[in-house]
Amino acid sequence: MRRMTDSLAVRIEQYYATVPLLFADAEEFGPLRLFVRKDSGTPYYGGPSHAQPVAERSGSITAADIARVRARQRELGVPEAFEWLAEAAPELRGRIEAAGLPVEERPLMALDPRHPVPTPPLPYGVTLHVLTDHDPVLPEAVALPRLAFAEPGTAEGLAGHAELSAVAEELAADGTVAAVRPTIRAGHKVLVAALAPDGTPLAVGHYHPADGTTEIGGVGTLPLARRQGLAAAVTAALVVHAREHGVRTVFLAYAEDTVARIYARLGFRPADTTLLIANQPARS
Repeated sequence: MRRMTDSLAVRIEQYYATVPLLFADAEEFGPLRLFVRKDSGTPYYGGPSHAQPVAERSGSITAADIARVRARQRELGVPEAFEWLAEAAPELRGRIEAAGLPVEERPLMALDPRHPVPTPPLPYGVTLHVLTDHDPVLPEAVALPRLAFAEPGTAEGLAGHAELSAVAEELAADGTVAAVRPTIRAGHKVLVAALAPDGTPLAVGHYHPADGTTEIGGVGTLPLARRQGLAAAVTAALVVHAREHGVRTVFLAYAEDTVARIYARLGFRPADTTLLIANQPARS
């Protein structure tokens, strides 16, 4: 792993500290900050009510501080989720693990602002779209990552349009899709989808911009539509859109080396590592 430059580390750390505030309020617990969603069901960056160290106070985190945050999370009825940049708080991992919480690594990759992003070819008839808050395919686009991440990896899977429609109906009924609409309308969330000729989303991804920095996330391909370069095309489109709208620093996290190779072909290079509680809910 290549160590990040100080300026890149600072930008990513600032991003982690500021982007959740687009969707949540912050509660201070000494050297730890807990994000609490403003509205029930509102999707936002980070696991529900996740906590992170306060940069300038991270060296003083104690077991009692961690216990106070976990008690508040239990009071809120949310997972005991923590997420932080490894370099920003190198001692925190041991303290979190000593408290009985398993820690998982998510390596980061960043893109040089001067690096031109290639335009991966698309299969015949497939088009890329930036979705609006009332786009007719929004429910299926919101549903697609659930199917994609349920069958990890890059090999072709079984889930197709029928399964996608079923999950979309479920997420429309429980209010998830309605909760996403205001964030898109406000420009806090940008969703890009690769659409089949009949309008079915085949791959999606998103980013949340904040102060000229963003993390690309939620990139997934419908399992039945894999091995066509769709994830790379969506990622490249997200980068281009972000840059066209004032974002200079673009980074992302990955869980599998096969996925990292896709990002490397677009110009992303290893940076630091994000640490999080194993099995905590994925970012929205």
